[in-house]
Amino acid sequence: MAVPARTCGASRPSPARTLRPWPGCSPWPGPGSQCPAPGPPLLLLPLLLLLPLLAAPGASAYSFPQQHTMQHWARRLEQEIDGVMRIFGGVQQLREIYKDNRNLFEVQENEPQKLVEKVAGDIENLLDRKVQALKRLADAAENFQKAHHWQDNIKEEDIMYYDAKADAELDDPESEDMERGSKVSTLRLDFVEDPNFKNKVNYSYTAVQIPTDIYKGSTIILNELNWTEALENVFIENRRQDPTLLWQVFGSATGVTRYYPATPWRAPKKIDLYDVRRRPWYIQGASSPKDMVIIVDVSGSVSGLTLKLMKTSVCEMLDTLSDDDYVNVASFNEKAQPVSCFTHLVQANVRNKKVFKEAVQGMVAKGTTGYKAGFEYAFDQLQNSNITRANCNKMIMMFTDGGEDRVQDVFEKYNWPNRTVRVFTFSVGQHNYDVTPLQWMACANKGYYFEIPSIGAIRINTQEYLDVLGRPMVLAGKEAKQVQWTNVYEDALGLGLVVTGTLPVFNLTQDGPGEKKNQLILGVMGIDVALNDIKRLTPNYTLGANGYVFAIDLNGYVLLHPNLKPQTTNFREPVTLDFLDAELEDENKEEIRRSMIDGNKGHRQIRTLVKSLDERYIDEVMRNYTWVPIRSTNYSLGLVLPPYSTFYLQANLSDQILQVKLPISKLKDFEFLLPSSFESEGHVFIAPREYCKDLNASDNNTEFLKNFIELMEKVTPDSKQCNNFLLHNLILDTGITQQLVERVWRDQDLNTYSLLAVFAATDGGITRVFPNKAAEDWTENPEPFNASFYRRSLDNHGYVFKPPHQDTLLRPLELENDTVGVLVSTAVELSLGGRTLRPAVVGVKLDLEAWAEKFKVLASNRTHQDQPQKCGPSSHCEMDCEVNNEDLLCVLIDDGGFLVLSNQNHQWDQVGRFFSEVDANLMLALYNNSFYTRKESFDYQAACALQPPGNLGAAPRGVFVPTIADFLNLAWWTSAAAWSLFQQLLYGLIYHSWFQADPAEAEGSPEARESSCVMKQTQYYFGSVNASYNAIIDCGNCSRLFHAQRLTNTNLLFVVAEKPLCSQCEAGRLLQKETHSDGPEQCELVQRPRYRRGPHICFDYNATEDTSDCGRGASFPPSLSVLVSLQLLLLLGLPPRPQPQVHVHASRRL
Repeated sequence: MAVPARTCGASRPSPARTLRPWPGCSPWPGPGSQCPAPGPPLLLLPLLLLLPLLAAPGASAYSFPQQHTMQHWARRLEQEIDGVMRIFGGVQQLREIYKDNRNLFEVQENEPQKLVEKVAGDIENLLDRKVQALKRLADAAENFQKAHHWQDNIKEEDIMYYDAKADAELDDPESEDMERGSKVSTLRLDFVEDPNFKNKVNYSYTAVQIPTDIYKGSTIILNELNWTEALENVFIENRRQDPTLLWQVFGSATGVTRYYPATPWRAPKKIDLYDVRRRPWYIQGASSPKDMVIIVDVSGSVSGLTLKLMKTSVCEMLDTLSDDDYVNVASFNEKAQPVSCFTHLVQANVRNKKVFKEAVQGMVAKGTTGYKAGFEYAFDQLQNSNITRANCNKMIMMFTDGGEDRVQDVFEKYNWPNRTVRVFTFSVGQHNYDVTPLQWMACANKGYYFEIPSIGAIRINTQEYLDVLGRPMVLAGKEAKQVQWTNVYEDALGLGLVVTGTLPVFNLTQDGPGEKKNQLILGVMGIDVALNDIKRLTPNYTLGANGYVFAIDLNGYVLLHPNLKPQTTNFREPVTLDFLDAELEDENKEEIRRSMIDGNKGHRQIRTLVKSLDERYIDEVMRNYTWVPIRSTNYSLGLVLPPYSTFYLQANLSDQILQVKLPISKLKDFEFLLPSSFESEGHVFIAPREYCKDLNASDNNTEFLKNFIELMEKVTPDSKQCNNFLLHNLILDTGITQQLVERVWRDQDLNTYSLLAVFAATDGGITRVFPNKAAEDWTENPEPFNASFYRRSLDNHGYVFKPPHQDTLLRPLELENDTVGVLVSTAVELSLGGRTLRPAVVGVKLDLEAWAEKFKVLASNRTHQDQPQKCGPSSHCEMDCEVNNEDLLCVLIDDGGFLVLSNQNHQWDQVGRFFSEVDANLMLALYNNSFYTRKESFDYQAACALQPPGNLGAAPRGVFVPTIADFLNLAWWTSAAAWSLFQQLLYGLIYHSWFQADPAEAEGSPEARESSCVMKQTQYYFGSVNASYNAIIDCGNCSRLFHAQRLTNTNLLFVVAEKPLCSQCEAGRLLQKETHSDGPEQCELVQRPRYRRGPHICFDYNATEDTSDCGRGASFPPSLSVLVSLQLLLLLGLPPRPQPQVHVHASRRL
């Protein structure tokens, strides 16, 4: 016997080192003890610790049960459970029923390779139809724009279009149109509800959305609206050729979005920050992948408002990057250093960008400006070839308030003569510095120079660089006209999760005869495909409850997966759930993921861990993975099948019945679906599947059944509007389960065995609960494939116990009227002609209180049912779970660590709780002795309540506030700071809600009350220990003996322990409850990035590119007279209404 743990209940000795008494030997000294001679003195220490307990009151006549005694109790428990399930479960009888009805069904085979190739082909065909529509739109757009004649004097009233935001703006007295006096240029349309779009639409017109910070009446925007109007007919013709098309969208490089069919814009509560140029699909279509290094000047001259502008600008710049891009951010003065823990380029995914945004807020201005340090750091980052990166466009983005040094020597060393790295420079804030060096840096390195004098210029000027990156694409011509498919993201118009096919649209005009080709991108054409439309191409119910289809992209993110269920989405970011986060990660899945990303075919059978549907349990299972690439896309498709789902049943209703063209309600067995039969045949729940097109769905199963019956009165068995496979299997299983009632359940007295109900659930969608009254307390999902007990029973051999789910925050179970029960279920395995399958699950519902009493009797020393054994004062006998329940704790715990039964009456209302909440000391000992293993994972799709807004977000929240001394100082009034402040105030008066805008609400749904977050999940499952042995929880005078043993053919652990004498060992407590988390440490994760591949095309260079258009100053110096006039207007409360300017390149003129 080894020395126990060092600390209270914290040891983890192996079974070989725990207290293991000899058979027939009591560990307690006393008469009759036949233990072998003790070993070395050290081995006696645990026994010596137990000696004081012998004198404890109430324990003098009893000893802790011997091991063989507890094994005897365990066998009695196993026999009782098996006997009840054999009598009432009806597994063998149901097998016979299936065989007796063998003529009513056929056994079909799932051939994984053929299945996955067929589905991949169907998806390819679906997407190919969208590609053809995209190409027609892109070609038409380029021709329309080429034929368009620019109009300098165009006016708003000359253009008629449907403004998607018009209705919302007319209701807002502060809107732009209301304040300017709306001109009659907006069409008023009627809309019809379309379930495909989940929206009201008009098929005769397109709608136009223009960002809030762009002036609708500018000449550029009006010309854009003029030529894009012709796209309307192409949109309509596309829909005529393919009625399944959803949103068709043209996103212009000027910010205008024209989409079809027309529908009102979904106006958020606060300011609408939607800009198509910042949408994931536009960014992906407008340029090739990017390696970007952002360097920020934090010298002493950068302070106050300028530093705030820089921080916000960097955050906005990060939002222009997608998961195909790589980035790092550094600050510099005399030296350069990364702002975060990232020491090299990292993928610009959501979590990495969050780290950058938080780190940027901590930048502090000090020291002197050292451009050389900043640029050398940036070039070193871009030249590091030992890391994963985009390997396409390379660029440096420098934010500064100005300086004199051109650092030509740095460019000569790192970038010339090839100029493979573009340099973009940003002059931030109002100042009097010479900007010529900044302009020179950009122009000498194929970049662009921008100015950000105030908050209003940030969003536009941090995204205009995409026009420069688009030049090589435009010059490449047809070679660059390749359709790309995006990651999954949330549609802004309410379609749900979609992917978008994108195609760039190029400017084909020339400035004059013999002039160079235009190199500007006009925009991006996109067509949405709803994930639900892709899911419809996958087999639903032939794969069984635990089989499924999934698809991933080149980043390893899932496009399809049953676990892709984001609780809330941010419109500004794609939905990026990695395959290894959608499932429980292991080495086999890493290899499968890599093979799929590489576009290979493959098949592998693996043993892996799966999480239960209710996320409380972990099962170790066998799964077959088969995968193929989806041609003409960046996606790969996979199929997962358990071995028992290789075959499935397909109902084969006799030809004689089908030839009688009567309603289905006249078919044999249909009568057992009618509520009138429930009293005698048990209550029937039917899975809410899409049996027929005209079947009205309902979340209420009673109502759904009623709708189903009414429709069946009109539909014949071979109706074209119904899914015959689903319908016929439902009818078949109705009859099969009714025969189980007839042969087994109806003649049995459930009360005799303390059962609340018996039940059967099938792949065909039937759940039959007997007797009928038990259905009132039935809380399981009526869809067997979505019921945790059903799926776990298929994956586990033997009897699966499922106690009622209890949340620790809720009140305990109310044990009234015997309504609280414990489910026990098991799969029915058929073997038909050498083919094995599991088409059904059967089980019973135990009466909790009655079985708790029965549990005490079975784990006792009774020799007769009515005569518990009692020990006299002078006799010596073993304690048991019935007589000695004041001294002995006896429990059944399931494989997830949840309490199922206890001999302690006061614990009955804690059944279903994680056992650590009941007895933390004992649960920790079970874990430390390897009875349980822990699995921790992160849920990246959780939703949490919105936190109060802080000052660290990317949205502009802080504004410099001058002091009284500033106001009294005349010099301050003529300073750049004052001028910038007035610009801020004016912008705030016009767009005041932007300053308070919460990004989640600004671009999310009006009903948004939650934000996405990460939750840490912890599940426990049986460890490697399968033996029966005793152990000691060592804690000085609080030490406890316990015995633990797995019950054969169940998911239960039988534990007998001394009740704790004191609470000194309560320090350690295992947690199972889901907790809020920041996720795994990003700084560590980026050191071992997951395998990915970028897009196979890259356009970052063209020898004919004209780099002469590289930016020029647009700022104007502050004027004292203007400042005084503005101040007077502010004091009088008469804010002027300037026309917001659209920043465009000189050649943007269309």
